[in-house]
Amino acid sequence: MRDVSASYDSKNLILKNVSMNVKRGTNYAIVGASGSGKSTLLKLMNGMMIPSSGVVLYNYQKPDLKNKEYKKSIAKIGYIPQTLGLVKNTSVLENVLIGALPRLSNFKSFFKMFPKDEIEKAHEVLDLVGLDTKSNRKVHMLSGGEKRRVAIARALMQKPDVLLADEIVSELDSVTAREVMDVIKDAQKKFKLTAIMIHHDMTLALEYANRVAVIQEGDKILEIGVDGDQIIDFQTGNLTQEEILEMYNEPEK
Repeated sequence: MRDVSASYDSKNLILKNVSMNVKRGTNYAIVGASGSGKSTLLKLMNGMMIPSSGVVLYNYQKPDLKNKEYKKSIAKIGYIPQTLGLVKNTSVLENVLIGALPRLSNFKSFFKMFPKDEIEKAHEVLDLVGLDTKSNRKVHMLSGGEKRRVAIARALMQKPDVLLADEIVSELDSVTAREVMDVIKDAQKKFKLTAIMIHHDMTLALEYANRVAVIQEGDKILEIGVDGDQIIDFQTGNLTQEEILEMYNEPEK
């Protein structure tokens, strides 16, 4: 992403000339105050939004839906929105199988005719997230943490190279939030994913990420590297975790 600006109304810029680079295999966290442009950043990454200026490259390719290689690349991005986007009155298994629809023919997609190997794959990812025993349960009957696991499984069903998640653990208690983050960590290791996640909690971001990007007022991205117990703020030098938290955590409301 180079010198990217973005707006929803062509007047007020949400992001202003921001640049960042995410290396393959990284667990990358994005934090920042409400309205700083975190969700907009993810939408730019998965092609849901076109920048007002600048360029977003994926595998060094510019967005071009006429380019077959770009279309293949963008299809390998799994996206979990903040709303999760689950179909509440259908089963866990049916929700996960939605992730396979892009691989099916138009006819099979329309009638949701899933081949045996896709159903087996769905059970595999449900087992990974710890929900295979609840595959026939309706989504609206699940807990908040379980719904997030379904959303993760559906994204994994796409066979992604990159997993994007928008505040997937918001509104969860700390124990459940860490359980969900552990699921993502296991999936990242198993499938060799690049994970890019928006967090509202800097403590959690530092605990799970290799790199943390802090968006400030939509026009600055400060990057923090996490290497074991050492935390490096690339703008201010080596800092302790307490200093990082004091600088960048949002105050509790």
